Amino acid sequence: MYQAHKGEMAKRTFSTFETFLIFLLVMMTGVTVALLSLLFITSGTIENNKDSGFLTTQSPPATQGSSTPQGSTLTQGPADTQGPTATQASPTPSTPEPTLFQNFSGYHIGVGRADCTGQVADINLMGYGKTGQNAQGILTRLYSRAFIMAEPDGSNRVVFVSIEIGMVSQRLRLEVLNRLQSKYGSLYRRDNVILSGTHTHSGPAGYFQYTTFVLASEGFSNRTFEYMVNGIMKSIEIAHTNMKPGKIFINKGNVDGAQINRSPTSYLWNPLSERARYSSNTDKEMLLLKMVDLNGDDLGLISWFAIHPVSMNNSNHLVNSDNMGYASYLFEQEKNKGYLPGQGPYVAAFASSNLGDVSPNTLGPSCINTGESCDNANSTCPIGGPSMCIAMGPGQDMFNSTQIIGRIIYEKAKELYASASQEVTGPLASAHQWVNMTDVTVWLNSTHTGKTCKPALGYSFAAGTIDGFGSLNFTQGTTVGDPFWDSLRDQILGKPSEEIKECQKPKPILLHTGELSKPNPWHPDIVDVQIITLGFLAIAAVPGEFTTMSGRRFREAIQEEFATYGMPNMTVVVSGLCNVYTHYITTYEEYQAQRYEAASTIYGPHTLSAYIQLFKVLAKAIATGTVANLSTGPEPPFFKQLINTLIPNIVDRAPTGKHFGDVLQPVNPTYRMGEVVEVVFVGANPKNSAEILTHQTFLTVEKYEATSATWQIVHNDASWETRFYWHKGLLGYSNTTIQWHIPDSAQPGIYRIRYFGHSRKQDLLKAAVIVSFESTSSTFEVVTAL
Repeated sequence: MYQAHKGEMAKRTFSTFETFLIFLLVMMTGVTVALLSLLFITSGTIENNKDSGFLTTQSPPATQGSSTPQGSTLTQGPADTQGPTATQASPTPSTPEPTLFQNFSGYHIGVGRADCTGQVADINLMGYGKTGQNAQGILTRLYSRAFIMAEPDGSNRVVFVSIEIGMVSQRLRLEVLNRLQSKYGSLYRRDNVILSGTHTHSGPAGYFQYTTFVLASEGFSNRTFEYMVNGIMKSIEIAHTNMKPGKIFINKGNVDGAQINRSPTSYLWNPLSERARYSSNTDKEMLLLKMVDLNGDDLGLISWFAIHPVSMNNSNHLVNSDNMGYASYLFEQEKNKGYLPGQGPYVAAFASSNLGDVSPNTLGPSCINTGESCDNANSTCPIGGPSMCIAMGPGQDMFNSTQIIGRIIYEKAKELYASASQEVTGPLASAHQWVNMTDVTVWLNSTHTGKTCKPALGYSFAAGTIDGFGSLNFTQGTTVGDPFWDSLRDQILGKPSEEIKECQKPKPILLHTGELSKPNPWHPDIVDVQIITLGFLAIAAVPGEFTTMSGRRFREAIQEEFATYGMPNMTVVVSGLCNVYTHYITTYEEYQAQRYEAASTIYGPHTLSAYIQLFKVLAKAIATGTVANLSTGPEPPFFKQLINTLIPNIVDRAPTGKHFGDVLQPVNPTYRMGEVVEVVFVGANPKNSAEILTHQTFLTVEKYEATSATWQIVHNDASWETRFYWHKGLLGYSNTTIQWHIPDSAQPGIYRIRYFGHSRKQDLLKAAVIVSFESTSSTFEVVTAL
């Protein structure tokens, strides 16, 4: 869900789009273009970023309540330790492909997980499109989880990567493919590698190349882009190195109590006869793959389930993986006993599906000023309009709601995993094409055709959704343009052509992005379509957000195509937000209602029919063994010049007489379970740590073990029990607050909290350098009762 949204309930803020329009209204069009031109710089020099890879370090000891420069050594005592050893990076394979055993029934299976978090400060969070919703710390790390499956003789293989980011950008996809080719040759390619985003709305932005998303990101961040690419590559490399013979089992089951349809009035536009075939207006089914080695030992899982990861709302500023990430967290913690979060061999991916109109905010939309329901076609309230109509989750706050929904998903996956008995068998195959989605002729029946359109966003796009409303009271369900906004758009961006207006009907066009090309095209023309098959399972990689009914029609059509050409009883799963992002895909009928999802269906009313037609071509090619005859299609662009982020890199400063990491607010001497430990340090900008990767956590919670006179790490910044807040001040000054929410499972004893950071330093007439530091709180005791 990419949206234009408003701020906290009591504040009036402008979305990125509206801020941009108002700014352009003040400035002359020519001046604006000139200013944008000045912002061009090559992607290779966008930021002071060094591709240093994932480094492993042994941190030095530190005394309590002190900050220690990296590299110093102090005497170890009850409050001292050897610091946290970073997660061991998987060794780079010495050969492109490990030796594979051939005489067994099943598949070679490799699983890998790597950090892909990127910046956790000075960058927008991607998803809500809300100006001012920038990252200011971290709740959990983000991970790329890779799964490689190969036939016993190694002749065919497929790769599925689930990444805890908002969506996969085309730039990200192309860069990963280029690096895979450089490292492995033709082993991993555009046709057999799927990159899928989980769609968390609490991950960093800044990794896109099309102007709409660059503006929403407030610029391109090469620092975050490189961090993400490195993480995705590392996860694939680990999976490649760890391949072993194993088996895959499949299971399905319904998840109850985790979702609602956030556009139920749009769903009702679908034919009654079609709706009568289903018991719900959301897809409740979870599909799960269980992977084990030949001894039956667990390797990993992939599950697909349709839900928006928007339990964390648009007032959040902490990077995190939301509800689906919490499900992964719980499953991996269960399987990787004794490991910290993000570590251990078992990998559990909870991937996105046809989540377009599916919300986890199960209490539904209500008017926050009156309490009455606003579950209507326009999502509006009698008093206050659409900005008062907000859906809430089941918990006391967004953190609690995220955990409730994530645990429901986890519990169902655990149940399906335990009972999975149907083995996936059969050959592996893959098919891929690039297509120009702006010019697809769609056969509506044997005599009539339709056509896709150049991209455009409608008025209801700016309205947002019940999960995060837009500002200026744009309203969902708008089918008529507004003279003021039309005039403003025409003066600044030019008038949309009659062709695009006619093609996109009944959508009133707010932004004719398909006709805007400065500084770069605003939306993609060239889009990936891709299917990989594992025996009787087909994974369809769709480049956007299918609504519930769109996904149902799509799956059924692909199944029928497989059956027509000799592959009956295929199971088709929709894997969402893959390879390139193109917003939403509604049914033709839902498109007529022009709620948010329809207004964001950028290629027009026949988009779903076009995708069905294109994916049927792939299914037929796989079923008939004619994949080699498929045309590659037009290769997408890779833009060399992008708009730089407007947030500068500045030198970090500590107050006079203080050093980075010095404690400003100490911990209390004693805490009970359920209480919150909080310590405040002299901070430095956390984005520096995305450049120099000598620490792989910003914090640790450590328990003193008297028997061995050592400190044991019990939590890091990937733990849900910890929160890392960065408070930005003026002129490079900042503070860092670290919280530990003590769980009931905590053991009584002596604890401490450690902080790991990097500061940016620059001497006169010298280049800036990044300097690592670390610090330790005073010790404190956790007791069962005071």
